[in-house]
Amino acid sequence: MIQLTQSAVNALRTAIAGSAEPVEGLRVMVEAGGCAGFKYMMGLVASGEPDDHVAEQDGVKIFIDAHSKPVIEGTTIDFVVSLEGSGFTFDNPQAQSQCSCGKSFG
Repeated sequence: MIQLTQSAVNALRTAIAGSAEPVEGLRVMVEAGGCAGFKYMMGLVASGEPDDHVAEQDGVKIFIDAHSKPVIEGTTIDFVVSLEGSGFTFDNPQAQSQCSCGKSFG
């Protein structure tokens, strides 16, 4: 399924702890769009949906809808801090192509 690096787990724990609203976990999904065909979407959620696949890593729950699951199977999510900025990156073995921004794939 989806793997989180330790850096991503730490960033998510910080975000969850700092949230003003109750958070159960992270929703990861794919939508049509972006410059390569699909774009990654993610955000903190108060609860999952009934048809979600739920994974848990180091105490962080990850919710993935049934439509997105086959497209992002095996993806590793990392949190990178660099001179250009900080953010989540995706290493998706299902991607045939990828945009230079790293947030879009085909």
